[in-house]
Amino acid sequence: MSIHQVLQSLDQIQEWQEETYQYLHSHPELSMQETQTTQFIFDILQGYGYQTQLIGGGVVGVLENGKGPTILFRADIDGLPIKEETGLDYASQVVMEDRDGHTVPVMHACGHDMHIVAGLGAAWALARHTDQWQGTYIALFQPGEEIAAGAKAMIEDGLFEKIPRPELALAQHVLTEPKAGKIGTLSGPFLSSAASLKITIYGQGAHGSMPHLSIDPLVIGSSIVMKLQTIVSREVDPFQFAVVSVGSFQSGLKANIIPDSAVLQVNIRAYNEAVQQQVLDSIKRIVHAECQAGGCTKTPKIDVFDRYPLTDNDPQITAEVTEAFETYLGKDRVVAYQPMTASEDFSYIPRALNIPYLYWGFGGFTEDQEIYANHNPKFAPAIQPTLRTGTEAAIVAVLRYLGKCDES
Repeated sequence: MSIHQVLQSLDQIQEWQEETYQYLHSHPELSMQETQTTQFIFDILQGYGYQTQLIGGGVVGVLENGKGPTILFRADIDGLPIKEETGLDYASQVVMEDRDGHTVPVMHACGHDMHIVAGLGAAWALARHTDQWQGTYIALFQPGEEIAAGAKAMIEDGLFEKIPRPELALAQHVLTEPKAGKIGTLSGPFLSSAASLKITIYGQGAHGSMPHLSIDPLVIGSSIVMKLQTIVSREVDPFQFAVVSVGSFQSGLKANIIPDSAVLQVNIRAYNEAVQQQVLDSIKRIVHAECQAGGCTKTPKIDVFDRYPLTDNDPQITAEVTEAFETYLGKDRVVAYQPMTASEDFSYIPRALNIPYLYWGFGGFTEDQEIYANHNPKFAPAIQPTLRTGTEAAIVAVLRYLGKCDES
């Protein structure tokens, strides 16, 4: 048998994968609340013969198959607080309570359902064809990617004490490019680091007709918003990438009431973690200075949350896996990506062990589809060839290091 024949065997589970994808798409769960999803995955991996554990809100299956490398493949599993507008027969109708206590609609608007089923397909293939590889395979299904909490939660719950130490970590994501059926790789920085901030400005309320008796947090907040725009243009090296975006500015309820507080929410991105820290420091400096200039008597509160690391692909692993993709899937199906400004928490796992890793993308939309970006209410990748491509890519990448197949 060859890797090609292992890939061809996926015909046997195509109908099951498609039905499973539709089921998971219609049953999403919010970050760090994926209890039904993890139990579903747990039962399947156990059925395939994996040593399976629930760790830090996620699921890990280990399949030992003689001497050889230990390779970890990760898939994320959480949905988003978005009301689905795809019109699909299997569209989500789920509502849940979020971490702030609000009841919200939930949707798999980022393709994590696709990642789960591709990961399960790869787990099936490796369990089915143990005569074609040697070593240890770790199938890791991670919660909470959308809030940058899941990878850390698994690590803090003793992930590395509970599983064999991997030598290499792999992950993938369905994206709007390239076209469905194709895969994209990139050596070096692929996804930016990111962080969000909640900034609370404490002023002093007053009647709208008596502004002299107030400390107006709206005016102070507006000054902060404008001043933040100078960080990238005047403080960050022009040869470095950085983004500072104010996504929310909330204050007051009525036209004739000057409120006593305002809340800004800010998101930042960078490819260099030193630049990320520089931007964070600049934001804090500006916020404190503007509050002081505005006469605030109480120190502003700055909370940093949803902090994502840089995704920085190992050059050698990138070259090796890209070559395997071209060999077994065809050069016409493999493209080179440019760096992207989205972010991921996957790399917390390999970075904690100081091991190399690779994160790649695969296309989700066919030529005749209208493309909607990840996190859009209408995000609906084509089931095929997307699902088959994600499964094939996972298998080829893993067998590049565990396999003993020829190239026939």
